[in-house]
Order: sequence, then structure tokens, then C-alpha cells
Amino acid sequence: MRTRKLLRKEGKALRSGNSNHRTLAGLAVAVLLMLCPMVAEAQNHPPAMTEVQRFNLAVEIIKHFEGWHTVRNYPYVGWGHQLQPRERYSARTMTKAQGDRLLRQDLMKFYRMFDGYGKDQMLLAVLAYNVGPYAILGTGKRPRSTLLRKLDAGNRNIFHDYMRFCRYKGRKVKSIERRRYVEFSLLFIQ
Repeated sequence: MRTRKLLRKEGKALRSGNSNHRTLAGLAVAVLLMLCPMVAEAQNHPPAMTEVQRFNLAVEIIKHFEGWHTVRNYPYVGWGHQLQPRERYSARTMTKAQGDRLLRQDLMKFYRMFDGYGKDQMLLAVLAYNVGPYAILGTGKRPRSTLLRKLDAGNRNIFHDYMRFCRYKGRKVKSIERRRYVEFSLLFIQ
């Protein structure tokens, strides 16, 4: 029911010409165009995306929702890379190629953190890129997320648990909810 409402709302916003939703539609069109050659080759069953294709799709999703970070977004640079101690990157001088490289390095680091989660590894890596890995994995003070506990128990019915990660300072944020929905829709494998 909630999914239908979200899709209906997206459709209305697209028809009204809201620019934020136009970019979301642009992302969807780009993904469909990327998948068209694969669908044309297989008439009955489209082949599964390779891990490299899924990784590249995840990079494009992150770029779309993060946007380019400028000086006013400190301590974030590029496509949302959080500066670590002793890193000497500057938002003023960073090129798009450097930002892309940092994004791919960070995403690969998170991908490796969730080694052993099979089909859900990329989905967890993308979520960790946005909320931080310890919001999912837990720390001494923070328990493991319900999402991860369900996956550990073999339960892959995780849509609602994944969608819970759409809050900022305790409040639900619609743009983050859209982001989670797109991530889940494009990266979750049955």
C-alpha cells in the first residue's frame, strides 16, 4: 500500500514538472536504457546483472542522490566522501574524476565489510555509504540493526527494515525515503 502511494506521488510530481522529480525520472530512464540491450538479447528471461554492472549502478544511484559536495558541505567532498584524519582533499580543487575514484574506493570498502551477505552485499554497502557502517553493524554502545539481524537469521523480507533508514535527527525525510525506495528497487535481488 505504501509503495503504491509513493509511486502515485512520484507520478503526480512528474506530471506537474517538479524539477527534483524530473531528475529522478532521468535516473530511471538512464537505468532502463542501460538494461535495454540485455532485455533485447533475452526474449523470455533477462539475464541477471553482473556484479560489475550492479556496482556501477550503485555508483550512479549514489551520485544522483548525494550530488556534488562543495566547500559549504565540509567535511564532505566529491560525491559524499567524508574526510578522514590526515586526508588532504579540498572541495575547491577536487575534480569529478577524483570524486568518482573516492566514491568507488569507499563503496568497495563497504562492500567488503558486508562480505558473506551474498545477494544483499551491494544493498548493504550502498546503505552504509549513506548512514555509516556502524549504524548497520552496531558498536559497543549501539546494537546491530534489525535489518542485519533478519539477514543473519535467513529472513530476506527486509523492505520495511531497509526503509526505516530514512530519518535525520529523528524525523522522517521524504527525499531520503525516495532514495531508499530507489536503492531497494534497483539493487535488491529476489
